Amino acid sequence: MTKKKLLNKTTNSFLAYAVAILLVAAPIFYFISLWLYIYETDEVLLFHKGAFVKETRGNFSENDIAAWNKYNRDVEIVPDTGVTKDSIVGKMMYDAIAKEEEPFRVLYAPVSINGKRFTYVEKTNLVEMEGMVFSIAVMFLCIIIILLIGIIYISKALAAKIWKPFYNTLDQIRDFEIDKNRPPNFADTDIDEFDRLNRSLERLIEKNTAIYKSQREFVENAAHELQTPLALFQAKIDTLSQSAALTKEQSEIVGALNSDVARLNRLNKNLLMLSKIDNDSYFDKQDVNVAEYIGRHLDFFEQQARSKHISITTALDKEIFVSANPILFEVLVNNLFLNAIRHNVQNGNIKVATLANGICFTNTGAGRPLNDEKLFNRFSKSDPSAQGNGLGLAIVKKIAELNSWDINYDFSGNEHSFTINF
Repeated sequence: MTKKKLLNKTTNSFLAYAVAILLVAAPIFYFISLWLYIYETDEVLLFHKGAFVKETRGNFSENDIAAWNKYNRDVEIVPDTGVTKDSIVGKMMYDAIAKEEEPFRVLYAPVSINGKRFTYVEKTNLVEMEGMVFSIAVMFLCIIIILLIGIIYISKALAAKIWKPFYNTLDQIRDFEIDKNRPPNFADTDIDEFDRLNRSLERLIEKNTAIYKSQREFVENAAHELQTPLALFQAKIDTLSQSAALTKEQSEIVGALNSDVARLNRLNKNLLMLSKIDNDSYFDKQDVNVAEYIGRHLDFFEQQARSKHISITTALDKEIFVSANPILFEVLVNNLFLNAIRHNVQNGNIKVATLANGICFTNTGAGRPLNDEKLFNRFSKSDPSAQGNGLGLAIVKKIAELNSWDINYDFSGNEHSFTINF
């Protein structure tokens, strides 16, 4: 569905309303002007007839009628036609000057001259009237159009100025990130509604930022506090596992406990890692040779892959360098490698290749694509029974965001690929 700006929507509604009113008003104005002109024309005809009767009452004879008719083009005295009262009609009549039929208003009125009845006939051409009314209608239309354009321009310019603080607020909310410790700085405005909106958003952001910081501190503190008891727990289990008095069943239980404690240790370390990344603890950067680093640690990953008989192949360009914190880069590569091993299949393969400005990890695995929406979420697992804690890819995503790198996932030919573009 196409989204519309509020300003354009209101302006379009106003424009549609104005055009509709204009289309209705223009013909109404024309016909009202036409009616008024005809009405005034009829009044003039009746006035002329009244003046004729008054002026010819005592000194006008039948002999003067011929001369009158000869020298008056639009007024004629004719024998009685049976008209008993003043009557005005509209007719199309031939005009000798224009040499074509034109609209006229014609008055037929009974008059008495020296005691004898005659009919007074006067006509007036309406062509000039129609041209005048049309010109007035066009002028009216032009004035309305100019007024309409002016109103739209002024309303848009004024609305853009009025709504500027609102769009400023939208831009700052869009760019706001709660973990960056940079609260938005809303522009001052004298519009009450926008000012109330800004104050409400400031309180909401302040409250949620405080909650976020509290939760982050809790995770970090909890992870730190768990380190000591976990280390003691691990040491006691190691001591217990070396006891010769353990039965086979007890040894299996101790082994299971040892695996669970190892998972807890990994989880605790990952939570600490995320907390430190959130707190910008890894700000030191240096140039890292990608191929050299992977080659130096490749033996370790091959050992991890032997249990599943996974083959690892590399295509590394020794000239690819990346500016990064060495610790975070090590964590990123380790997590991508271990993720490719953990979610692989027996006798699978892993391919690691450097790109023009990035690195790609491709591995065989489940014959279906992973859920893109939850792939990098914390504690998200494609397989709930998997041994991982669901933080590996979340940490990779966090490291990529911290360095402004792009990370992309792709599934093709039953192979899963994770690409980091530096």
